[in-house]
Amino acid sequence: MIPRFVRLLVAAAASLALVRAQPPPPPATAAPAAAKPATPDDDMLKELKLPDSDIDSVLSLLEILTGRSVLRPASLPTATYNIKITKPIPKSEAVLAIETVLALNGVGVSPQGDRFLVITPLILTRTSAPEMITGSAFDQPPSGKPATKIFQLDFLRVAEFAQMVAGILNPQYGGGVQLPNANALLVTDSVSNLQRVEALLGMIDKPTLGALKPKFYPLKYTKASDVVSKMRTILTPLQQQLGQATTYSADDGGAQIIVMTDPRQYPLFDDPIARLDVKSNPFTKNDVIPLKHADAKEVASLLTTIINGQNTAAQRANANALRPGQGAASAIAPTPQPVPGQPVPIAPALVSAAVDAVLGGSNEFSSLLTIAPDARSNAIVVSGTPDDLRLINNLIEKLDVILAQVRLEVVIAEVTLDDNHSSGISQLGLNVSGDKLIGFSGSTGDGTISIGEGTITRPGGTATVTGPFDLAAALTIKTTPRKNNTSILSKPSITTTHNKDAKFFFGETRPVVSGVTSTPTAATTTTGFSTSSQVQQQEIGTTITVKPLIGADGSVQLDIKMDISDVTGEVLIDNNRQYIIGKRTVNSVATAKTGEIVWIGGMLKHKDTKSSSRLGPIPILGDLFGSRSRADNRVDLVVFIRPVVLLNTRVDNKEAMERVDKLPQQHEILKQIDPTHVVPPKSLIEKVLN
Repeated sequence: MIPRFVRLLVAAAASLALVRAQPPPPPATAAPAAAKPATPDDDMLKELKLPDSDIDSVLSLLEILTGRSVLRPASLPTATYNIKITKPIPKSEAVLAIETVLALNGVGVSPQGDRFLVITPLILTRTSAPEMITGSAFDQPPSGKPATKIFQLDFLRVAEFAQMVAGILNPQYGGGVQLPNANALLVTDSVSNLQRVEALLGMIDKPTLGALKPKFYPLKYTKASDVVSKMRTILTPLQQQLGQATTYSADDGGAQIIVMTDPRQYPLFDDPIARLDVKSNPFTKNDVIPLKHADAKEVASLLTTIINGQNTAAQRANANALRPGQGAASAIAPTPQPVPGQPVPIAPALVSAAVDAVLGGSNEFSSLLTIAPDARSNAIVVSGTPDDLRLINNLIEKLDVILAQVRLEVVIAEVTLDDNHSSGISQLGLNVSGDKLIGFSGSTGDGTISIGEGTITRPGGTATVTGPFDLAAALTIKTTPRKNNTSILSKPSITTTHNKDAKFFFGETRPVVSGVTSTPTAATTTTGFSTSSQVQQQEIGTTITVKPLIGADGSVQLDIKMDISDVTGEVLIDNNRQYIIGKRTVNSVATAKTGEIVWIGGMLKHKDTKSSSRLGPIPILGDLFGSRSRADNRVDLVVFIRPVVLLNTRVDNKEAMERVDKLPQQHEILKQIDPTHVVPPKSLIEKVLN
């Protein structure tokens, strides 16, 4: 470090070069001028030389020239300073030269009042309150002296302007500070740079209306505000390329759209407006869609669930999301940075692609869609946009179809087991495989059965026995319980459709006390209260619920649920005799082809039986001559189910067609059922009797 004595000698040598500038002598003919007092600005330096000086020497000279004390941190950027000015220079310009050299070497000078100079690294100068320029930066001589100035913008946005000047500002000052609310930019930099920023702002912060011209688009069919709304959807991703000055608004009263933009952008608006201004149906429509096969309430509930789910998913994904395709234009090409004051030309193909996306038809339901069922006419009432009605009609067309039908034949048999058999199937002499009946045992031909079109063929020795649709006859189960150990409890047949429950019940209802009510009575009674019982009917028997699922290949999947209840005893509750009801439940799933027989068994119970001779019931004589027996038998409840898929043929509708054949209008009815039906010619007797 250079000793302080040497630094003072260098500063003194520079100060000795300070001479008082004398004004030139006036001309001989001129009148003597009035004397003017000397000012610091009039002081001149004969020359300014700082050869290989350090920072301390430069700051000491700055103190002498300004008459202010220097306040500095302990460490500053180190450098060797060489200043050589051999011509006379005003002291103020010498100070500017020194401040510029310091700034070039990363040292900033900030005045603090009239007595101090704050010396900091250049990057901290913006925080040490440098000089604030309130007027024009050109009021000061250009130099590297740090200063701060606020640039107020009138037309440009501060974010745009900050991006423009970022490249010309000294990065060591930290760049500009944006003030969005005031639309202004606070910049700390050298005076020279502040002058450049001010000059640039004066050139570009101007209204760009010189290149803008209005164009009016008259409309024939569409409301102007509707077209503008769609245009905003199409052009929103391209607004930065269009420029902030480009505007388009609706004039519904004049049925026109007013576009204010550069004439080069006109093609971007010509095609979309022409394609949007077309004759079309009203924005929303109402329609009544009658249903032929489905239930209106069920279809309306399903459609409402679909619509709500779709809208909820769209809102969850993006509350302000555009419809599919509306943002496609912004993804076609990257958005170039706009040139200030000049809109960037856009290829009309971008806008045409966006228009195609909007006009191509949406695959989503709008928020205007409403659906309500009309039970009286079995129809769906729809209100919405044309796209909504199109989508709803497509869905209903697929939902409103005839479901496949199946006839379920059921035989419920109660088989009393002897000591040689453990199940009803073996007691009946039937052969089963899994859950299907495949044949018979015993001396009945080959013991097999064949099934076709719902008809069972059973070989019987030399003869063949067929049983169309009569499952009990096909099984040859007799129905005389006193002569056989098997009794058929029920053999219902019911027709149902795909995925619809078919329910069978065989049994009885018995009264069961569900509650007792006591009411006060006259004092003459013993208790003073009368009671009344609430009775409800309890079903006791066998309930079979079958849900068929019909496959395309004619197979039927049967979801079978069987509930069996019977009275196993009695119990006295609050002086009310109640039944003890035993329950058994079986759930099974079986798959069968049309005509195959599915069986369910193994539900055993004990059954008390009593028998007597013919004289047994006669009083006295029956006791003397009649014989009685009492036995505890094992009983197996066996259920046979045969599904037959209906194809709407004459065989499936045999009974109904037989009734039609007996009607005098049979040919007219058959013609309606089958358009290909040919009416036979009338006989002579029919023509005579007519």
